[in-house]
Amino acid sequence: MSDATEAKPTPSATQTASSEPRLAEHETNLVKNPLGDASTEAPATDAKSTTYTEAAANAASSAAQSATAAASGVKDSVFSMFGGGAKKEKKAEEEDDAKDEPSGASKAKKDDDDEKAEEEEVDVEFEPVVRLTEKVETKTNEEAEEQVFKMRAKLFKFDRESREWKERGTGDVRLLKHKENGKTRLVMRRDKTLKVCANHYVTPDMKLSPNVGSDRSWVWNVAADVSEGEPEAQTLAIRFGNSENANLFKEAFIKAQQENEALFEKP
Repeated sequence: MSDATEAKPTPSATQTASSEPRLAEHETNLVKNPLGDASTEAPATDAKSTTYTEAAANAASSAAQSATAAASGVKDSVFSMFGGGAKKEKKAEEEDDAKDEPSGASKAKKDDDDEKAEEEEVDVEFEPVVRLTEKVETKTNEEAEEQVFKMRAKLFKFDRESREWKERGTGDVRLLKHKENGKTRLVMRRDKTLKVCANHYVTPDMKLSPNVGSDRSWVWNVAADVSEGEPEAQTLAIRFGNSENANLFKEAFIKAQQENEALFEKP
């Protein structure tokens, strides 16, 4: 019995003998394939790769949608900047106008009403309240005279009662020569009203004297000025815009005096 007992292997010895070859085989596999068994790890790797791929695809799709939306916003902004947006608004306005526009029958009726209104307006006649008479020609007693001098000036009259100069008016002073008898007279009318403020012949006894302190005005005495209707002795003074105009008046005045002197001496 002792021999039988010694011949049986002990459990610990068996386990130790079986475990040593397994450890050696595992170490050999690690040396051959240090990254591990591909058959056992492949499924987990494939699952992870699939998950990463789907996440990347979803992220790419989201980015594409965001880019499309941004591009659409930029496009609309650019169109609105250069008139693209107005086209849509204009189109909408045209559609609204088309809706508001009357139909063919109502439009034709409206046109007929407008034409009738125009015809009625054309046929209207207004009678004048006051009828104007024919144009009447006003005689100035200057029709038989020719103008030999004209210059704008201001005329003054010396008032003997108040002992001061009074303005007679502003206008054109003219020298008019009669076409038949050749006599020259001085005539001056006020602006706007054309009322006569000086009217007398240029006689040889008149003398132009310069006004004190002015080189553009002259003073002279008139024996018979008829600007008020009746002949009246006057002391007149005339003032021009500058000394040049005043000298031109003096030359024309003296020339008229010389021409009238021979005419007045005739019987």
